[in-house]
Amino acid sequence: MTRRRLTFVLFFALIPTVAIGGALLFRDLHYAWISLCVAVLTCLPIWYDFERRETGSSELMVLSVLTSLSVVGRFLFAWLPGFKPVTAITVITAMWLGAEPGFIVGSLSALLSNFYFGQGPWTPFQMFSWGLLGGLAGLLAKPLRRSKIRLCAYGVFAGVFFSLVMDLWSTFWMDGEFNIFRYSGLIKAALPIMIEYAVSNVFFLLVLANPIGEKLDRLRAKYGLFREPDRADDPR
Repeated sequence: MTRRRLTFVLFFALIPTVAIGGALLFRDLHYAWISLCVAVLTCLPIWYDFERRETGSSELMVLSVLTSLSVVGRFLFAWLPGFKPVTAITVITAMWLGAEPGFIVGSLSALLSNFYFGQGPWTPFQMFSWGLLGGLAGLLAKPLRRSKIRLCAYGVFAGVFFSLVMDLWSTFWMDGEFNIFRYSGLIKAALPIMIEYAVSNVFFLLVLANPIGEKLDRLRAKYGLFREPDRADDPR
């Protein structure tokens, strides 16, 4: 299996299955193990190729710095519950470095920052939400980089998506199963926070995209980081 196929299976099938299945089967009993499983699965694509790439350690350092920026940003805006730069930094990472780095930064940002904000059965869903938003942004990198309107639209989408996923977790936690009436009620109750998420994402994307993106562009050009591995590895 090529790294690209492995990434697709992990990010769009296995990780959501682990997060949702863990919530349904164990509820809040084993959330720490579920979070650990999501974290390991998130990092597998990078580990898969690490030993074969000369720039592997440099790439890990870049991802560590970006994740740290995301975590610190969440700390700095702790006094505003729905106003955080995590999504923006995750999306920017994916736009310039690719879907896999975006997923990793988003997922690990949730896990690491929750050592301050509080770990719980919601953590795997936050990891999945921010990770997937990074993964999708990586797939849509070219149109997002070319248009601020598209970038803002993605910021709004990201705010809505994150809120909907967290409401899904709340439904599982309250009822132990999916209840459409509960879910609908939670969405209506969380509408102000959803709007705050969306506005926050748009604001931070407009402020941070160019300065961080330019630096990431220089890093890629100077050190040859985050090259597409499948072209070299896949004999086809």
